[in-house]
Amino acid sequence: MTKREASEASLAAVRTRLARKPLRRSATELAAGAAAGDMPPRSASNGAADFRRLADEVARLEAELAAMRERLRELEARADVDPLTDVFNRRGFERELRRAIAHVARYGGSAALVYLDLDRFKQVNDRFGHAAGDAVLKAVAATLVQRVRASDTVARLGGDEFALLLWNLDAQNAAAKAAVLETAIDRLQVSFGAEPLSVGVSAGIAMLDAATDVADAVLRADAAMYARKAVRKTSEA
Repeated sequence: MTKREASEASLAAVRTRLARKPLRRSATELAAGAAAGDMPPRSASNGAADFRRLADEVARLEAELAAMRERLRELEARADVDPLTDVFNRRGFERELRRAIAHVARYGGSAALVYLDLDRFKQVNDRFGHAAGDAVLKAVAATLVQRVRASDTVARLGGDEFALLLWNLDAQNAAAKAAVLETAIDRLQVSFGAEPLSVGVSAGIAMLDAATDVADAVLRADAAMYARKAVRKTSEA
């Protein structure tokens, strides 16, 4: 039994005892009960003190349960967040992606999944260490959040992969937005030690519709991202 379950059981037991115990009994009733042998002689003040102790115990257990429930809500919320970048993780993003697909299927409209993979990130880690890599990931996440709307979704899927869920954009505008984000990351300079760090990013897009499922959307966006990465490498050569 967990601590929360034990507290709930204790609270239920105390509430049952309170429900069965009269709030007040007169001295005559207490004396009659004692004469009949069904209870020891007790004063009315002792009965009131027992009730107060039980009431205090109920209040304590209720406060403890409320704190546990609040902590559980916090843990559940954090389970969908990447602890390094403070954006959604893969679990949280896939939940939001499922909701977006269901919304488009039911109400229409448009939404785009943008899959992003950092360029030259391994070189940063290899040359400067993982602390430098973490600084880059944080800066990239912050840049993405700053350049999308509050209604859009930003996530780090793992490693150096990010994803965006952009609402109410057609394919042309989604491509234009992806290009803007690529440029922003390409120009990003991250302060770390004496030398500023920089990376690039390649973005692939998959438009969402009623026939889309999560796996299909991610697969199409991932394939588009790799195609884009190949184009960028060719242009840089």
